[in-house]
Amino acid sequence: MARTPDWDLWRSFLAVMDAGSLSGAARGLGIAQPTVGRHIEALEEALEGGPLFTRSPGGLRPTRAAQALEPHARAMATAADTLVRTASGDADDVRGVVRLTASEIAALEVLPPILTEFREAWPQVDLELVASNRLEDLLHRDVDIAVRMARPTQDALFARKVGAIHLLFHAHRSYLQKHGEPRTMEELRSHTVVGYDRIRPLPAALDKLDFEVTNDMFALRTDSDTAQLAMIRAGYGIGACQRQIATRDPNLVPLLEDQFGFDLEVWVVMHEDLKTDRRMRLLFDHLVAGLKAYVTSV
Repeated sequence: MARTPDWDLWRSFLAVMDAGSLSGAARGLGIAQPTVGRHIEALEEALEGGPLFTRSPGGLRPTRAAQALEPHARAMATAADTLVRTASGDADDVRGVVRLTASEIAALEVLPPILTEFREAWPQVDLELVASNRLEDLLHRDVDIAVRMARPTQDALFARKVGAIHLLFHAHRSYLQKHGEPRTMEELRSHTVVGYDRIRPLPAALDKLDFEVTNDMFALRTDSDTAQLAMIRAGYGIGACQRQIATRDPNLVPLLEDQFGFDLEVWVVMHEDLKTDRRMRLLFDHLVAGLKAYVTSV
């Protein structure tokens, strides 16, 4: 029977997840690298579930087991941090404002329950939510924290990838009852398709097709992701939708799953100077845990 690991082992586990190496984790924790290595070995032995990391040219890569454990370990970290602050009498010092940006879809469809949980835990922290597909400048502090659907490229940023969401074509049952279901990508071209207007998204995904995609192929064109989703839900036509969002509505049917789909990486990002700000880090870690649960929910 697996025994309960000490909290120090989980702290080292999370540090390796963040740093991608034993040496980086050791620097972050302020302990010796061999100690971190022993903690990881002890955690693997206690869990009796096999290795948590594998070596690669880029450092240590988490296994599926480690990825499954991460959101729970981060929840433990948040709870432990709360416990320490409450015991020391300074829990009420966590107050102020955090400015957060996310895409329209994330802000309307993904973040509300995650941010509600954060509010319940930290009622003295007020949030400013910028729902926009425009990339706000973190370096110039236009916002404090960003949820982004692509790897950040700027330097001086503290970022964590939480996983990927899969998008594929969906249509409402009412549309399919009237117009039938396309069986091939070629048949899709004769259907009512909802797509982009002036901003061409994900060229790498579209370039995989054996024909050129132009916006005149779409019967409804809009650069608003939320408007596209609303039209799909109304039965207007066929369009791309996150699998996690579509599974909430039994009337949304996935189409052409074996022929087309693409992944969007999900990152939580902030300026590295904000890592030591308590309220910033609390929200950052909460977003990582909540979004990790979201991307692994299907």
